[in-house]
Amino acid sequence: MLQRPQESEYPEYYVPYVNSVPEGDLLTHLKENLTKITELFENISEEDADFRYASGKWSIREVLGHMTDTERIMSYRLLRIGRGDQTALAGFEENDYVAASQINRLPVKNILDDFVATRKATITLIENMPEGAWANVGNANNTEVTARAVAYIIAGHEIHHRKIINDRYLAAL
Repeated sequence: MLQRPQESEYPEYYVPYVNSVPEGDLLTHLKENLTKITELFENISEEDADFRYASGKWSIREVLGHMTDTERIMSYRLLRIGRGDQTALAGFEENDYVAASQINRLPVKNILDDFVATRKATITLIENMPEGAWANVGNANNTEVTARAVAYIIAGHEIHHRKIINDRYLAAL
């Protein structure tokens, strides 16, 4: 079972993500949360997917697109760091990615299908990562991070945004 990372293994701004991952097997959580996200978004209408809980906030549809982009980027970081690649990995500006995606033109089902495919790829990457690779340290966005921490950040990021969708978006609809 993959060990929870120590706070020294990742930047401080990821603490809320890592702390939101419950104790237990990370792969089990990733698989269970895939089911939760699928059920959540299968019940969101096209009209509701355009809802923004406040001016200047992303739509529900944009949040799911952001979750997909971020998981894809973080999985790439996990792959590179897990393989021992010491090349510094660039950061990304999430608002620019959302704007450039033009995600609001896509049906929710298409966005959800993309998230599902991305999560399944993340799961197989984690399942097949060599045991010794989890302690590998890399540099992403000008900060040091271990492969183990990246895996937990991926899980925590999804949990964070699912909670926001439920608490801020769906509660206001």
